[in-house]
Amino acid sequence: MTSVLYDAPGPKAKRIARIVSVIAVLLIAGVLVAVIVALAVPRTTASGQVVPGLFDPSRWDVFNDLVVWRAFGNGVLNTLRMAGIAAVLAIAIGVLFSFARTASLAVIRIPSTVILEFFRGMPVLLMMLFILLVFSTGSYWAGISALALYNGAIIGEILRAGVAALPRGQGEAGLSIGLSPLSTRFRIEFPQAARNMLPIIIAQLVVLLKDTALAYILAYSELLYVATKTLPNFFGNRYLYSFFFVALLIYLGMNLLLSFIARLVAKRTGPGGRIVRPRIPRRGVHPEGDIAMSRVPDAGMGAAPPLL
Repeated sequence: MTSVLYDAPGPKAKRIARIVSVIAVLLIAGVLVAVIVALAVPRTTASGQVVPGLFDPSRWDVFNDLVVWRAFGNGVLNTLRMAGIAAVLAIAIGVLFSFARTASLAVIRIPSTVILEFFRGMPVLLMMLFILLVFSTGSYWAGISALALYNGAIIGEILRAGVAALPRGQGEAGLSIGLSPLSTRFRIEFPQAARNMLPIIIAQLVVLLKDTALAYILAYSELLYVATKTLPNFFGNRYLYSFFFVALLIYLGMNLLLSFIARLVAKRTGPGGRIVRPRIPRRGVHPEGDIAMSRVPDAGMGAAPPLL
């Protein structure tokens, strides 16, 4: 099938595309080899101590100790605790922002717009430090509050865009049957917008999970803090890179799982996500039974009764 946007590539274009692909693969492979070689080379610390390469068995024997895995487990649980509560609060704040941003009263719409833009423009780490120093909430609630406010503002804009993308007839239909504007928004428009924007919201929650690593600055015992502070202080900096790479793999696993869920939800809820193929009956056979049904139009009586 030829595309209507561009012509099909000719032999010369295909040859150039293959050459570029081979060069790109070779460059990526070269970078990976260079990284592996650099990690395998022994290092000399500032104190003059020679540390073996990352792939030396002496850098990984610490993982035979169950204390290491318990520490990583506690770090993962603390990360998920912060991300889970912050995600629930962010969704609630996003719903409030979406209603306030689309309100018909200017006294509600304008201040909510100013507050939303303020939260969107402030860095998450700066917000964490501000809440921690001003309100003395502790590192846990400072991280949750900052993540909830920032991501709630983003989710509010996502939901507002989803409502704005709906056909105007949706809201007009609700008003025509006697619903108030608020009830129309809550019962008709908002459920459709939330369903359409659900994949984007889940993708934003993936960003929220990654941003929990910023709580490292607050000395909150999440995964990154455990891998780069708690465990090296106990077992020594000799294993710092090993702990770091294990934490990296754990982060990748969690984020890839959420990304997979986002793609699955997008496939299920997007246009054409749930296609129900109708059962086409055989010619002359009624779909509800084995009796052939036909209707013969009649000029005088409209339609004749079914013939057996």
